[in-house]
Amino acid sequence: MLNIIKQKIEMDAFLKQKLEFICDFCNTTPLIYKGSIKTIEHTNLMYV
Repeated sequence: MLNIIKQKIEMDAFLKQKLEFICDFCNTTPLIYKGSIKTIEHTNLMYV
């Protein structure tokens, strides 16, 4: 039987601030989506 494990991706506020600074320097706007990682147990397959 396949078990699918779902984990949320947490982004640190410091990392988000750095990305926004870099995008401001390049005159672009960042699009940051909240996502998750889905892992199939007993395999090395992962989906974002």
